[in-house]
Amino acid sequence: MLSNYLNISNLCLFFIVYYEFFGLNLRQEGDMIDVRANLPAIHKYINENLTIQSTNGSHDLTFIGEDILSWVTDVVIIKFRLENIQEVPDFLDISNSLIIEKIENHESWVLIEYNWKAGIIGNESLPSLIYYPGDAAQRLSLTDASVLKGFTAMIGMGMHHIWTGFDHVLFLVALLLPSVIIFSDSKNRSRLWGIPYKSFQPVDKFKLAFVYILKVVTLFTIAHTVTLGLAALDVIVLPSRLVESVIAVSIALAAAHNIRPVFIGKEWMIAFGFGLFHGFGFASILKESAMRGEFLELTLFGFNLGVEVGQVAIICLLFPMLYFIRNLKLYTGLLVTGSVVLMMISSYWFIERAFEVDLPLGRIVYQFTGFKIE
Repeated sequence: MLSNYLNISNLCLFFIVYYEFFGLNLRQEGDMIDVRANLPAIHKYINENLTIQSTNGSHDLTFIGEDILSWVTDVVIIKFRLENIQEVPDFLDISNSLIIEKIENHESWVLIEYNWKAGIIGNESLPSLIYYPGDAAQRLSLTDASVLKGFTAMIGMGMHHIWTGFDHVLFLVALLLPSVIIFSDSKNRSRLWGIPYKSFQPVDKFKLAFVYILKVVTLFTIAHTVTLGLAALDVIVLPSRLVESVIAVSIALAAAHNIRPVFIGKEWMIAFGFGLFHGFGFASILKESAMRGEFLELTLFGFNLGVEVGQVAIICLLFPMLYFIRNLKLYTGLLVTGSVVLMMISSYWFIERAFEVDLPLGRIVYQFTGFKIE
């Protein structure tokens, strides 16, 4: 996930541009000669996709400088100030479609670094506004303290990422599929389309099964909270290639467990063990979003709380449906076939991520369905 933000400091705004997505004549490594050669195009894009108004009227942008910041990747900082500022207004109406309409699931942040009027100092760690595709117009209050607003925004960000993180959602689905059954203690196996699977019985009580899967998923949250914090503090840093590959493997193994279970009644071990690696995956999101500074603890807590809320929402949606069909033959087909499909998708991801190759299947599926496998 990429990030760009507006950093308001004495009403001087900085815009971070991931320039490789503009189709401009820029080399991979940051080069100010390239940047300055393309400044007219960058300025034009900003003016077309960022408008700011207040009770003072419209605020035109006057560009005052540029720089390159070496971060997760090299980014261009475009500095500008707002015109028509006789006094600091109580709010700014910011219409911001920068980059978010160009990249799927992208976010654009507004951060207030310093605002004397609101008593905010050194607040560059928490977003005051988060823009998503289709949500370009928002109001930024310059009088309200931003800590609570930033914390709330981080909860929303956590929810957004669990709902749009397809690999994390599929891992949850793999855990959910056997949540309404009890595997048999015998060694008997049944077959569906030649695929052997462990015999099972449907659960009797909704509440017990529902509470159990909530506990399993909460342990998943606890695990990725631990590693997310360690990674955010740079205590443990793992290569993204390794982390993303293990996440793909986690889906395959959780799905395989649904057919040939090993940890019967102890699915929490799968959730907790692989949750540690999912935490490193979430950490890459926060690092790209520059989650550092005095509000790091609130940032991490808010994000993880949002992830947990998002996960519980998925469970509340899917679990009742699984419980309703647990006695039907349809459920057996869903359990076995669904698990096989999950293993196929995760194996595809593993090959792409572990060997850093771009397989054509994803492009073919996207061409005919508009759905991205990534």
